[in-house]
Amino acid sequence: MSRRVKVNLFRDCFWQYSPVMASESKIIRFIVERDWRIWLGLVITIGWIGGGIWYLGHVSETMPTQNYSLEAVGSFLEGVFAPLAFLWLVIGLFIQQQELANNTEALRKTSEESAMQTQAIAATEMNARQETFFKIKENVFRQLGGIAGMLYASSMGPAGDGQMSLEEMDENFAHVAQGDSELFARKFLTMAFLEEAELKELFDGTEIRRRHSSNFMRTFERLCRLAQNCDVDGIIEDSLLQNAFGLLYGRMQRLELKRGEEGRPTG
Repeated sequence: MSRRVKVNLFRDCFWQYSPVMASESKIIRFIVERDWRIWLGLVITIGWIGGGIWYLGHVSETMPTQNYSLEAVGSFLEGVFAPLAFLWLVIGLFIQQQELANNTEALRKTSEESAMQTQAIAATEMNARQETFFKIKENVFRQLGGIAGMLYASSMGPAGDGQMSLEEMDENFAHVAQGDSELFARKFLTMAFLEEAELKELFDGTEIRRRHSSNFMRTFERLCRLAQNCDVDGIIEDSLLQNAFGLLYGRMQRLELKRGEEGRPTG
């Protein structure tokens, strides 16, 4: 590195870290941060006072016999500083108005940030609820699959009308255990050709079937209520009602409403 480059680097560092430059920077920052109305008021005040001093000097030269009693001096000072007092009053009002506007803007921004934070917290809470719901839904689906399987075994298996053998039931339950929880619900849905009386026999033909159907409906309704607490748009609940469990629940519900209407006294 040449000698000239070293000298230039030393000079730049000196001016950068020099106390004089630091003090000048503070002065410049102080001037820039002040309101322009203050500087205008200072200029007018200095000019006004300077004009007053010049006026006093001019009067004392041209009219040496002028009365300089305390009363006359007081009246003169009152006349000199009254406009200045009014000037600074107006400047103070404008500055205060500007400060109020700045404070209002700061409060508005703070309110907007608070609203955004509230929305972010609400969204985070909703996401946490939805994650919890989907974890619970997996367990509830397995439970619903087991209930539907027991209802199907009671109605279609060896204990029912015998349309499905014990080996076939074991195979179907093995598929449910491997993750196909909606298997038995889909089998019920394929029986759309059955008459209403035959569906009623499948779901309510015996006390055991009635208990399984009631348990299935109660469990699915609890799952739907849980979905309502974490889904403001109702998309999750709609998806539940449109899958195999939801469609099977709809059939059971219609049969239950029909049974309630039949049991209602007439006349």
